[in-house]
Amino acid sequence: MSGSRWRSAAVAHVQTWRPYTLCYPAMLGLAGAAAAGDAVSLVPALVPALGWLSGHYLGDYFDRGLDAIGKPHRPIPSGRLSAEAALFGGIACALASALLAAASNWRILPVFVLAMLGIVGYSKVFKKRGASGNVVRGALSALAVVIGAMLVTPLPPWSVLPVALGFLLHDTASNLVGTVRDVDGDRAGGYRSVPVRHGVRHAVRLASGLYGTGVLFVASAAWFVSDASAHLALVLLAALAGVFAFTPLFRDSVDRAVALRAHEVLVGERLVLAAAVVAGSTGPALALAVLVPVLVLSLTTQAAMRTRHEIPPAPALLRRKDTVA
Repeated sequence: MSGSRWRSAAVAHVQTWRPYTLCYPAMLGLAGAAAAGDAVSLVPALVPALGWLSGHYLGDYFDRGLDAIGKPHRPIPSGRLSAEAALFGGIACALASALLAAASNWRILPVFVLAMLGIVGYSKVFKKRGASGNVVRGALSALAVVIGAMLVTPLPPWSVLPVALGFLLHDTASNLVGTVRDVDGDRAGGYRSVPVRHGVRHAVRLASGLYGTGVLFVASAAWFVSDASAHLALVLLAALAGVFAFTPLFRDSVDRAVALRAHEVLVGERLVLAAAVVAGSTGPALALAVLVPVLVLSLTTQAAMRTRHEIPPAPALLRRKDTVA
């Protein structure tokens, strides 16, 4: 393989990783560990991040047909990354995550298997079936929280429950916002997402309700933490960012760029929300020491990469003005 092809393949892998999202599963693992009463450590961050990375590879592998319609510039449909390489990358990351998890607590393995089944089921079955796909996507975040907790304690305590439920609802909502962004490609590919079946307004109202309820669940975890004021302060900051993200979605019409910007805000907001759980257990200083660099990394890589990854350059499928009522 020539040097230019090596560089092209390397860039394709990095684009598949979506670096702006990988900080989030790490923060979910830390939130789970913190809710279980443990301080910040590496393994609860690394195991969910590797599992998430596996999900990116496998998701792109299973979605390659849909991406060929709506996002032909992505690594697999553009030919810069082979389907086989994506499948191998997904399996390798899943095995690395499983081995690291099992070395810490063998009881995690059934939960880990459930998470991997969710990753495959989301792309192969549920994504095209509307709300059930959004819920499965949210459940993967809840499982990341549970796995983070089980990496520091044999079985997760009850204090993990409101955090896991909160992120289940939060990420169901976030995934719904993503379907607003992808509504035309989903419709062309035969995917019966919520905005395709019921309209964008219904999807936005449903997502905002789920989001608000999820934030309330995470806020209720303040009952279990040692520093409730730090926990609630960061929850409030995240909620304000959520309001900023959702407000433009209630306009009379929402184009693809507006939906993408809303989701971009949620990418940063959810890091703050996860850090709130860490702050409640470890105090604000350590939580902010973790949050600030991952927030900077996530937002800068998102600004550099995400629009080009999500929206095809013209000329492509969506050459017309991409506005949905």
